[in-house]
Amino acid sequence: MSALDTPFARRFGLKWPIVQTGMGWVSGARLTAATSDAGGLGVLGAATMTLGELDAAIGRIKARTDRPFGVNFRADQEDVDARVDRLVAAGVAVASFARAPSKEVVDRLHAGGLYVIATVGAPRHAEKVAKLGVDALIAQGGEGGGHTGVVPTALLVPAVVDAVDLPVLAAGGIRDGRGLVAALAWGAQGVAMGTRFLLTQESTVPDAVKARYLAAKIDGTTVTDAVDGAPQRVLQTDFVAALLRSGPLARLLRGARHALALRRYTGATVGGLLSEGLAMRDRHGLSAAQVVMAASAPALTRAALVDGDLDAGVLPAGQVVGLIDDLPTVEALLHRMGDEALVVLERLAAPPEVRRVG
Repeated sequence: MSALDTPFARRFGLKWPIVQTGMGWVSGARLTAATSDAGGLGVLGAATMTLGELDAAIGRIKARTDRPFGVNFRADQEDVDARVDRLVAAGVAVASFARAPSKEVVDRLHAGGLYVIATVGAPRHAEKVAKLGVDALIAQGGEGGGHTGVVPTALLVPAVVDAVDLPVLAAGGIRDGRGLVAALAWGAQGVAMGTRFLLTQESTVPDAVKARYLAAKIDGTTVTDAVDGAPQRVLQTDFVAALLRSGPLARLLRGARHALALRRYTGATVGGLLSEGLAMRDRHGLSAAQVVMAASAPALTRAALVDGDLDAGVLPAGQVVGLIDDLPTVEALLHRMGDEALVVLERLAAPPEVRRVG
């Protein structure tokens, strides 16, 4: 049995213990289906989708692959009950959350036969989320893109593995088979990647935006709370620089404008946007301007990742972006990572006198 044949991989019949995370505006049906069909676990980024878009995306995935896949959404969305019903009815295998879901939502998903994964950034968060009854955790280190913590992946993953009796997937700074083997050495049962999957052929991010990612250096990201009040790792762009320079009033006006745009994109109500923003305020102690920004932040991401407007949006990115220089197909990426991991494992198992660096 290969070391890559972990309990998590066996649970879903995966060829490789690799998960494509549910990135809003990025992880659409094409990318999700390609990942699952190639032997990993694809996750649809549905937090920014309307119910109709969610139904359509699930239908497209099921038309392209018969392999298990997941759906990522937020447990605090105003239509969460309807989303759970959709996933159960469609026979979706996994529900994933970037923030801790409520126990009620976890229980409803379990009753419908779904496996629940939550993302954490600190051991204490892992212990708290484990008590909600989730089935597995993604431990995302500070190198990761989007909302992130401060603990490096190499420290966070073994700490989370030691803190909870659940399968753990490592995320943050992983792009190849060497990173996969390192994660297994830390006690993880696989890896989860976002930026690496964004930069594939099946990702629908505009080519010009992908080129901007590929041009980034390893120090080309920054962590800021100016986007929505919570620390978020994004590419350093002129727009982000202007955002950091702007005052509270300018952020408030910009946030209100993007909040209205978000209503058009997702069908969210004013009340729903306010509720989500106030929830962010309560969790992070946000100002009034930050509350509005929190409610409108997805529109800032959409402007860049969907419309390709780098002058009006932000580009979430992990630090690993500075080490990525190609746009493979998802199938080629997974096979390359898996084959490289097997080579590394074989080298590590060889007698010392025949080992070589490679």
